[in-house]
Amino acid sequence: MQKITKIVLTGGPCAGKTTALARIIQYYTDRGYAVYAQPEAATLFNQAGVNFLTDDKELFFESEKQLLSFQLHTEECFLKLAEKSDKPVIIVYDRGVMDIAAYMSNDMWQALLDEMGLNEVEVRDKRYDAVLHLCTAAKGAAEFYTCENNSSRTENIEQAIRLDDKIVKAWTGHPHLRVIPNSSTFEFKLNAVIGEISSILGIPEPIEMERKFLVDVIGDIPGSREVEIFQTYLMERNGEESRLRKRGEKGHYAYFLTTKKFVTSNQRIEVERQIKPSVYVNLMNSANPDKQTIHKLRRCFVWDNRYYELDTFVCPKLPHCILEIEGVAEGDNLSFPPFLKVIEEVTDKTEYYNSNIASQE
Repeated sequence: MQKITKIVLTGGPCAGKTTALARIIQYYTDRGYAVYAQPEAATLFNQAGVNFLTDDKELFFESEKQLLSFQLHTEECFLKLAEKSDKPVIIVYDRGVMDIAAYMSNDMWQALLDEMGLNEVEVRDKRYDAVLHLCTAAKGAAEFYTCENNSSRTENIEQAIRLDDKIVKAWTGHPHLRVIPNSSTFEFKLNAVIGEISSILGIPEPIEMERKFLVDVIGDIPGSREVEIFQTYLMERNGEESRLRKRGEKGHYAYFLTTKKFVTSNQRIEVERQIKPSVYVNLMNSANPDKQTIHKLRRCFVWDNRYYELDTFVCPKLPHCILEIEGVAEGDNLSFPPFLKVIEEVTDKTEYYNSNIASQE
């Protein structure tokens, strides 16, 4: 079976998803991929006359239940089509399962998962290879915010911002969530989408700038999501560094294998794929005996339209947390949340690389 990559394209109202989807289709079709674009399920329901604004809670719950069932079934249909393709396939979902959670209370969403025998690790972390959240134009580009190009959109700017926040909160914790803000031109935003997908596909590209800081937590982190990570390094083969990750929460886990290989001094191929638990157990037999398994708790959160990952190392235990921020270059201005005390930047300090932390006694 050909490699299938599953990407969720999400975001608040007037975020540029339609244009980004067209760019994705053109760009990767030209490069030999079959690109399937699954339409937004909620829009189809709206166009069919389903009223998600009803005050009837029983009807609302049933509407959301059928929407979730439709979303899951449609995704399976596209997956079966992709499995028959003679090309590598990219499936782009115009919103995914967790977008439904953004329109429900936490209690109702949990009740819906329980009724359908699902859990968040399964529907958030296991189903998709990446989630790209395009910020609404209401955040940072309000002059371009409009409802005229979508008859289903009725939100004003303040409502759009609140909805955008709810959507990104629902997806917070996914292994490869990227928040793409309106930091520059719209073309820059589209190029960021292409860059993130190319990274997932393992297409050689310049190494993404990731900055790291030692920090202490000095207050509550609003809207954070904590996941547990076990990271094990395998024996190197042919210059490739491979690691296993067991990642999840509340006793539910997803398993990943990541392989890194340098093409040139400033280019590398990094491929991460989800694996079965049985494959994970088998690969653990090839664990590097000189490196211990890292156990850490990761708190994921969004602050000022930027996505942060904050790691507390349980084993080996470190005296401070490590904050990781991707997609920022040296010299970029960064404003840190008030609940974090920055001790020092350790981006270039090799002793804080995860592979070297795993070598500590």
